[in-house]
Amino acid sequence: MPSNPKIFTARSSYSYFYHSRRSKILILCFLIGFAGFVFGFIAISRRGLGNSCKYAEPRSVSVAWDRNVMSREENGIGVTGGGYKRHKVMGFVGIQTGFGSVARRRSLRRTWFPSDHNGLQKLEEATGLAFRFVIGRTSDKSKMSALKKEVAEYDDFVLLDIEEEYSKLPYKTLAFFKAAYALYDSEFYVKADDDIYLRPDRLSLLLAKERSHSQTYLGCMKKGPVFTDPKLKWYEPLSSILGKEYFLHAYGPIYALSADVVASLVALRNNSFRMFSNEDVTIGAWMLAMNVNHENNKQLCEPECTESSIAVWDIPKCSGLCNPEKKMLELHANDVCSKSPTLPSEDD
Repeated sequence: MPSNPKIFTARSSYSYFYHSRRSKILILCFLIGFAGFVFGFIAISRRGLGNSCKYAEPRSVSVAWDRNVMSREENGIGVTGGGYKRHKVMGFVGIQTGFGSVARRRSLRRTWFPSDHNGLQKLEEATGLAFRFVIGRTSDKSKMSALKKEVAEYDDFVLLDIEEEYSKLPYKTLAFFKAAYALYDSEFYVKADDDIYLRPDRLSLLLAKERSHSQTYLGCMKKGPVFTDPKLKWYEPLSSILGKEYFLHAYGPIYALSADVVASLVALRNNSFRMFSNEDVTIGAWMLAMNVNHENNKQLCEPECTESSIAVWDIPKCSGLCNPEKKMLELHANDVCSKSPTLPSEDD
C-alpha cells in the first residue's frame, strides 16, 4: 500500500528543519570558538610583541648574593624569576662599573661596547663573548632610580645584590664570579673595568687558545709582596717590612679565570679566604693558594693601541685610562684601535 504523501512530506520537512537547525547551531558554536581562539592568539601575540619589538628577551638580570646563606642555588646566588638556564658562551666579560660611572658607560657605548641589543647579539655571535655591565646596589634612591632608567633603556646589566662601595670591591668581585658562573656556562670568566679600551675580537682569540691546564689565571702579571705588616715602623728596614716571597698577580683592570677556577671559587665558603683591601691582590693571593697556572700576557696592558693590543690603558700612570670619558673616544677615532670586523661600522 502506497505511503501517504502528506505524512511523508511532513516527516521530511521536520527532519530537514531539525538537521538544518542543528547544523546552524554547530556552525555558530564553531564560529564562536574559532573567534575566541583567534582573539586569544592575537592577545598573546601582541603581549609577546610588546616585549620583543625592542628586545628578543631581557638581557639584564638581578642576582642576589647573601654571604650568610649558602644552602642552595650555587652557594647563595639566587637569580630572580627562578628557573634561569645557564647561557652557553665561550667567555663572559663583566664590565665592573659604579654609580659615578655614567659618563664612562656612555663613552663605552659610543666605542667598542655595543649600545643596543642587536649589537650585543652580533658581537656575541662574532666572538663567542657575552658582555654586560656589573653593578651593585646603593641606599641612595635617586641613584637607584637613575640606574633603573638606564637598565630599561639599554638592558645590558648584571645587578648584584651587594653594596656598591670602593672599599668592598673584593666582595663585589667574588660576588661577580659567583653570579657569572650561575648565569653563564662559559670556558672563561673575564673581569674588566669600565675605563679600558678593549678589542673583543682579539680577546676572543686569546681565550680560544688551546691550553694544557684546565685551571688558568690569565692576565698582565706583576710582582707583589705576599704580606706587609702595618704595625711595623716606617723606619724599619724594608726587608723586615716586606715578605721574603713575591708572587705574580694580574693587574686589576682586566684578567680572566677559567671555568674550573671559578667553580672552585663558587664552592668556597664565604670568609674562608682572607680579603685584602685591594681586589687584584685578593684574587692573586687566592690563585696562589689554589696553585693555578699563571698565564702572563702583556697584550692586556698596552699603553697604546698596536696591531696586537687587546686592552689599552695608561699603565703605569693610572689603573685604567687616566681620563676615560675623553680618552676612550680619542682612541676609537684611531683606526689602529677601532678597525675591527667585530665592531660596528659607521654605516651600521
